[in-house]
Amino acid sequence: MEQKIELKDAFSEFKKQKNIDRNIMISVLEDVFKTQLAKTYGSADNFDVIVNEKGDLDIFQNLEVVEEVEDPATQIALADVDDDFEIGDEYVRKVELKEFGRRGILNLKQNLQGRIMDIERANLYNKYLSKVGEIFTGEVYQTWSKEVLILDEDGNELRLPKSEQIPGEHFKKNDVVKAIIKSVEMKNNTTPYITLSRTSDDFLEKLFEQEVPEIYDGLITIKKVVRVPGERAKVAVESYDERIDPIGACIGVKGARIIGIVKELRNENIDVLQWTSNTNLLIQRALTPAKISSIVADPAEDKIKVFMQPDEVKRGIGKGGCNIRLAGMLVGKEIEVWREIENQEEEEEDVLLSEFSNEIDQWIIDKLQSIGCDTAKNVLALSPDDIAKRADLEDETVEEILEILRAEFED
Repeated sequence: MEQKIELKDAFSEFKKQKNIDRNIMISVLEDVFKTQLAKTYGSADNFDVIVNEKGDLDIFQNLEVVEEVEDPATQIALADVDDDFEIGDEYVRKVELKEFGRRGILNLKQNLQGRIMDIERANLYNKYLSKVGEIFTGEVYQTWSKEVLILDEDGNELRLPKSEQIPGEHFKKNDVVKAIIKSVEMKNNTTPYITLSRTSDDFLEKLFEQEVPEIYDGLITIKKVVRVPGERAKVAVESYDERIDPIGACIGVKGARIIGIVKELRNENIDVLQWTSNTNLLIQRALTPAKISSIVADPAEDKIKVFMQPDEVKRGIGKGGCNIRLAGMLVGKEIEVWREIENQEEEEEDVLLSEFSNEIDQWIIDKLQSIGCDTAKNVLALSPDDIAKRADLEDETVEEILEILRAEFED
């Protein structure tokens, strides 16, 4: 009796803790016991495992009444039963838990625990798989160098890897974190690995849905979002109602709607622009306030060249080339900024970088041209730090380049 109570209490505790559906729990109990019966008696075919609504469990063995027993697992001798039975009748015997032995009962508990854990993992996996792409808010439980551990209201673990955090972010225990559920994976049959992200473009899109009712209601559609997390983002929107200004609706009166999003993203600059399928017009809107003189597509290299007056180039490229890179991501093509030479005299006074191929490696020239510096004076107009960062060059390399270019004009 003591073993029965102990085992029943264990089952009840599992059910209470794991919040498993009653029918599933009953099915698991029956299956676990059938498995153990098969191990103990060689087969479970002639056993009935009955679990009632209260969790009480009874096991019955169905035996054939025979004159002489040949198989104790399926037969019982006529001499061992009441006088009411005859040869060929079915005799039902109640099986006590003690018949499994201490080792058998331990196996039952371990198997049950394993099955319950499998169900728990599957339930958690399916729960969060259906929520991928949704915003999650939770509390930081622990922080490490490579990730942050966050718990949901049920104590389930979710991870925010360093790569999915906005650069410069630091979290401490009990901080409330908002992020998007990026993925759910099962790794080596362990607890599902739930990954959160604050750098995903989808996270920014969901924040807009939360803050802008017109987006949530479908009156305004976000056509595309591109980001350099923590620095700048561009959100292209379109309105299905001519009476609604999509940009104004997203920004709100005095920036009331967008300010909360900007703060959530650590003051990430967000440009909201009106979507258009016209690539040239989309580029112009994406590079505003910089003014573009002309746009030339280069189908051979799948690039777009944007020409600007020299005093507009810096605004068009943006800090660290961020603005022009985002514009390229928005249209799906690489964009190069070229300075327009106003007159022939100015052109003669400058020298194309390609003329320095004997002194400067071609890959360095290519990098300088990619940030809009196609002539010597273009490069000399920038600070060494700016060149190093935007062209991704070493400081020593930049100094060598500048010496070569300065020498050209000194001569």
